[in-house]
Amino acid sequence: MFSLDPNTISALYHEQGYVVLRKVFDAEELSAITKVLDIFHQQWLVKNEEFFKRKAINSAYITDRNLLDTHARTLLFQLIGSERIAKLLRAVFPGAVAFMNTQLFFNPHNPEQKNYWHRDIQYSGMPIAEQIKALAASNVIHVRLPLMPEPGLELIPQSHSRWDTDLEFSVRMAQEGRAVHDALPGAERIALGAGDLLLFSANMLHRGLYGGQRMAFDMLFCDPLPSLVQYVNPDCLPSAEQMQAVRCPGVFEQTQKVLRTL
Repeated sequence: MFSLDPNTISALYHEQGYVVLRKVFDAEELSAITKVLDIFHQQWLVKNEEFFKRKAINSAYITDRNLLDTHARTLLFQLIGSERIAKLLRAVFPGAVAFMNTQLFFNPHNPEQKNYWHRDIQYSGMPIAEQIKALAASNVIHVRLPLMPEPGLELIPQSHSRWDTDLEFSVRMAQEGRAVHDALPGAERIALGAGDLLLFSANMLHRGLYGGQRMAFDMLFCDPLPSLVQYVNPDCLPSAEQMQAVRCPGVFEQTQKVLRTL
């Protein structure tokens, strides 16, 4: 199923914060997924034309019941809850896993637009001290499926388990005369082909690389904690009938379980 066994995937992820798996999905599988995501993307571009032209590089909440029809949503739920994804998540999460969100990444309208270093946690609204604590206490993971060949991401290995150096912090926060797109030492560029999977911690320092035919579908998963699941849009979850069509529905069940406590 994967080019690496689960123990190797687990060891690599916990050591460096990311794992690359090559050619996990074949052309036929990608074709069906791409058709659905292209429908979503074209509708999104019409509704968000100004935002796209100004700065957008991704969209989210792709499985929202108000944005795609039942058949298209079911296909995406079957992907998210597939055996391949479930085995990958079991290899890296310490326990139960909850579905969090989906995103579609694309090139900016302006080819001169700069990318930016960040940790996803910096957009949570938490003070820095709490972000530092959360880094060690909770897991949010992206599973990226490129639909086309793309430059991929630039990552700082092992930054998922430590806080920024002074230089890293000043760059991603644009302080001390530095810019968010400045180069950082120790960064690794991960180019991706269609059908590859890149699993990486949302807590780590990373930035997207624009160019090529960039069109990547990200599935986000997290520990089943109220502090994380609170960000889930219930309209993005499958119905009871759709759950029956999913091979490994546990990630959705965990999300629904936590949402009932909020």
